[in-house]
Amino acid sequence: MAFELHPRLAADTIGLGRSTLCEVRLMNDRTWPWILLVPRRPGIREIHELSEGDQQQLLRESSVLGKGLMEVFSGDKLNIAALGNMVPQLHLHHIVRHEGDAAWPGPVWGVQAPVPYSDAELAEVRKRLSPILQALGAG
Repeated sequence: MAFELHPRLAADTIGLGRSTLCEVRLMNDRTWPWILLVPRRPGIREIHELSEGDQQQLLRESSVLGKGLMEVFSGDKLNIAALGNMVPQLHLHHIVRHEGDAAWPGPVWGVQAPVPYSDAELAEVRKRLSPILQALGAG
């Protein structure tokens, strides 16, 4: 079985590249800096289903991504989650939060409709993310 990105993830996100293990995807919502790591392993729904090596690689990539996001976007808190209630394919959300943002201090889900990036905004966020993507080997 080959890896295929879930259609909902493909529709809601923008591809930024591939790390050693994951598809790196930007949530198409400019409200929050929000990146997903999607391990390129078919049929995986939970982190514990990954091999031990892949679990360690996912943690490394998540840590590099999280640290970079907090530095680039000067966040107050980084939310990391692997919910999978709507999309069963394993994907790890990394959301930079700022005190007083539209959902603070609650979760971002369901607070408001996504606000898609304009072409100019997308170009700018790609530029800001470039060092992080390079650190992940996805740039």
